[in-house]
Amino acid sequence: MVALIAIVAVVVLMMIGVPVVFSFAAMTLILTLLYGVDVSFVMTTGFWSVNSVILLALPLFVMTGYLMQTGGIARRLVEFVEALVGKSRKGMGTSMIVSCGIFGAISGTASAAVASIGAIMIDPMERHGYSRGYTSALLGIASLLGLLIPPSITMILYAVVTRQSVAACFLATIGPGILLMIMLAVLNRIHVARKIPGEDVAMPWSERLSETASTGWKALPALMLPVIILGGIYGGFFTPTEAAAIAVVYSIPVGLFVYRELTPRKIAEAVIHAATTTGVIMIILVFSFVASRIFTLERVPQQLTDFLLGAFSSPILILLVVNVFLVLIGMIMDDVSVIAIISPIMVPVMAEIGVDAVHFAAIIGTSVVIGANSPPMAPILFMACRVGKVGMSEVMKPAFFFMAFAAFPVMLVTTYWSPLALTLPRLLGFME
Repeated sequence: MVALIAIVAVVVLMMIGVPVVFSFAAMTLILTLLYGVDVSFVMTTGFWSVNSVILLALPLFVMTGYLMQTGGIARRLVEFVEALVGKSRKGMGTSMIVSCGIFGAISGTASAAVASIGAIMIDPMERHGYSRGYTSALLGIASLLGLLIPPSITMILYAVVTRQSVAACFLATIGPGILLMIMLAVLNRIHVARKIPGEDVAMPWSERLSETASTGWKALPALMLPVIILGGIYGGFFTPTEAAAIAVVYSIPVGLFVYRELTPRKIAEAVIHAATTTGVIMIILVFSFVASRIFTLERVPQQLTDFLLGAFSSPILILLVVNVFLVLIGMIMDDVSVIAIISPIMVPVMAEIGVDAVHFAAIIGTSVVIGANSPPMAPILFMACRVGKVGMSEVMKPAFFFMAFAAFPVMLVTTYWSPLALTLPRLLGFME
């Protein structure tokens, strides 16, 4: 009951506008007072929990995303994808989806993808007949590929709070991420064929090959970044934290000397942006780690497991209930909060019904895609509206369309077909 009161308090405080950090502090305070926990235990637990080398990757990947956004790297990636896919009406939507996926393979964040890809592509797509509401909705959903295509900040946090391998969690979300990308591209082509009148004139193959070669050459330094990051991690050359540092070191000279759009002032802004974002996340993690430790000592995960096993006899029903719960809680809380609070509580429940913690990483990752684009909070969708300069009312219908026919099916497939998430981690030796 105390745990439920604490979690409800967080949700209510966030809904009335209290900053996330203070909401988490209130949750920890409630748990400490009602359970009679010693304050010295709270402070030492919080400190040692965030004293992790892995968490150094957070500010570095955030900074990489900002450097990409301001240093010309994102624009070259989009130009290359546009030429590769084709500048037809159908191809423009696919270009946005693929660009978000590639951007996610470098920056690991959804907000950076919304700001970068949206600023570049929304106006050209409008000229090709797309409505700004539809385009903004597609951007909001596709940007969440940054949470699924590694490296992902969300998966780093999940690995830290659940004590799993970061590399294994990265690999677990690749399959769902690619499946979501394919589903969105198919739905976009169906929408264009039905809703946007006129003949879709494709670029001649000779011209398309020429432009692909030209833009590909210009984008080569940018395209090498995900190759270096992921190739280095899974090739065993460096850890995810070292990969994040290399990404920053690589991005700065590329932006300064190759594309010549990065300036010392923009580098300083990237450092400030990364420090601010990381500071907020770290404070949230301190409180969430303390809360998680108190939950464990008070046997809250075991009580939740006993309740679910008593209420539902089938693991299939339990997984469905967990799916619904994750979507609902994701509608109110951001991805960092969901990972920080829910993961430590739910992992023991999943273990009891035979779901591996790495598999659950993919499940919770796909559920965040839905929650982050669903009111009342919908932080990513609201951001896409701002970038697209449209009202929320114009975005909701196409957003629900993408969630109903792309995001929900991907979440269900990921939940009930474990090979989608576990094949790559096992194939590359990160799981037995």
